[in-house]
Amino acid sequence: MTTRITGLESQVRGRLQDVLEEVQFARLKGWKKDAPIRGGRVDLALDVRVTGERWQLLVEVKNIAEPRLIRGAIQQLQTYLSGSPRTYGVVASPYISARAAEICKASGIGFIDLAGNCRLAFGQVFIERRGFPNPKLRRRELRTLFSPKASRVIRLLLEDPKQPRQLQAIARQVRVSLGLAFKVKQRLLDLEYIQDEGNGLRLDRSVELLREWATSYSYTKSPSLDCFGSGDPPELEQALCELCRKDKIPYALTLFSGAARVAPFARYSRAFAYVMGESAELAKRLGWKPVPSGANFTILTPFDEGLLYGARKVKGDVVVSDVQLYLDLASYKGRGEEAAAFILEQRLRSRW
Repeated sequence: MTTRITGLESQVRGRLQDVLEEVQFARLKGWKKDAPIRGGRVDLALDVRVTGERWQLLVEVKNIAEPRLIRGAIQQLQTYLSGSPRTYGVVASPYISARAAEICKASGIGFIDLAGNCRLAFGQVFIERRGFPNPKLRRRELRTLFSPKASRVIRLLLEDPKQPRQLQAIARQVRVSLGLAFKVKQRLLDLEYIQDEGNGLRLDRSVELLREWATSYSYTKSPSLDCFGSGDPPELEQALCELCRKDKIPYALTLFSGAARVAPFARYSRAFAYVMGESAELAKRLGWKPVPSGANFTILTPFDEGLLYGARKVKGDVVVSDVQLYLDLASYKGRGEEAAAFILEQRLRSRW
């Protein structure tokens, strides 16, 4: 009795057929679903003729191609391939990330996805295509990973990636439930961003994780009040800092105001600060006028308390952490992106 092929397997089969049909000396001769192979079963087995030689492609199909799952599929395929001439293993999924693709390549296993990425290298066949974007499902998953409370865990790990941390201590320090911290840990493990060592969790690929976070982050998520005050940005910053210190209002300079304190990059005409308080009342006390355009100071109300984690005093004024500074600048198009790259090179890489 023939096992019914699933929708994803059917799409994978169609993609393989389309790709191989472009090779003039390769012919797809037949396929089997859930084929028995060396004491196990493979999702798809395809017979291909390449310049007269019979090749068999063993295909493991994964709904999600996270690095840990990819390694498991590769290990299974390598068991089937051992001692079998003219047999080639392929991992297939809706989307194969650059990280997963490199894992396949290093293991001598091919890959193909529904987005257009693939690498097939067997016999005289060599096809490689990369750079096709992530499907929407992947982006939704990452947005969940970088949600306000979940990102508190990531923020703490990024502050000192080399420091192993216990999960309970992480949850307590960033004020999230142990259950949420555990979910974030599992996602980071699946994506191979952390190592679970005997003495705690340790972050890997910090720069890649930070850049991934930046793609779904924007400082504009925080409510803002654009103001115009008399004076240049440093004078306005000093006035705000003095008032916040006097009234014990939590605050932190960010964007170009923060960068000017830790890694000066360029002159700027507009200052920015996060303030935990009523921004309209604060502006009124400072004598600043809310304006629809032409602002020289923007007061931001943090959308989550995590934005102020790691804030520190620099020359007497409080500045957001380097991680937060990078995220804010990276989301400010143009000069902000350039300044973010400068912060990454001058402040973060040196201690990561």
